[in-house]
Amino acid sequence: MDKVKIMTFLGLKGKKVLIFGIANRKSVAFHIAEVLKESGAEIICSVYGKEQKEIVDKYFPGTPVYSCDVGDEDALRDHAGEIGARHGKIYGIVHSIAFANFADGLKPFHETKKLDFLKTMDISCFSFIQIADFFKPYMEIDGSIVTISISTTRMAAENYGYMAPVKAALDSSICFLAKSLSEDTKIRVNGVGASLLKTSASAGIPGYIEPYLFGEKATLRKEALKTDEVANVAAFLLSPRSSGINAQTVIVDAGMSVNYFDREIVKAALSQK
Repeated sequence: MDKVKIMTFLGLKGKKVLIFGIANRKSVAFHIAEVLKESGAEIICSVYGKEQKEIVDKYFPGTPVYSCDVGDEDALRDHAGEIGARHGKIYGIVHSIAFANFADGLKPFHETKKLDFLKTMDISCFSFIQIADFFKPYMEIDGSIVTISISTTRMAAENYGYMAPVKAALDSSICFLAKSLSEDTKIRVNGVGASLLKTSASAGIPGYIEPYLFGEKATLRKEALKTDEVANVAAFLLSPRSSGINAQTVIVDAGMSVNYFDREIVKAALSQK
């Protein structure tokens, strides 16, 4: 589909979309920004610090970019006021933020440290709730908010550890935010539940490469999920074209979730005996 058709189909041309979470060129937020630019949207970026700001300046020249630590409540509130004052009404918001401390390596889930869990919950989940709260006055009445989650929180992947329960809280927050915002707006809230991706963030997860390669074999097409495939779904959920979708997490996993008994995988597992 050429760029003109994309712009026409999504209906995002000229709409302002604020993107949280660009870290580098491999990040999901970066790919979403690319799709939104192609669609004709006016993107605004919020990043953590100087290094991330340089990435936006380099690859999206002329794009307004701001820095904010979403874990700082007062800073985030001021951040919303500044962006709202400078840019007026925003149509869409992308929340693609996650944090987990794996500095001590892979630990059994029951050994999770309280401070690590609470900080991860604050940055990866509660920031989503506060962004919706603080930016609500600056959003269009029929806007769209999208967060990036995972394809399942019901699979105990040992190396993902306490991040999965935090993502479960994020998934639950989607429906609660959609409900509460519906009291006096038509703002929709949805998520994209992505399966295993090759990103810099995932590279920091201990022992990630083996599950990633297994996930590739488990997809129906025998090819790993691509980050731009996740970005395309996020852009769709942001757009007026998805106006009938609200309070949902759309799973994007190339069919992996239905393919646990793939004959090749079963055969390979049994051949090890």
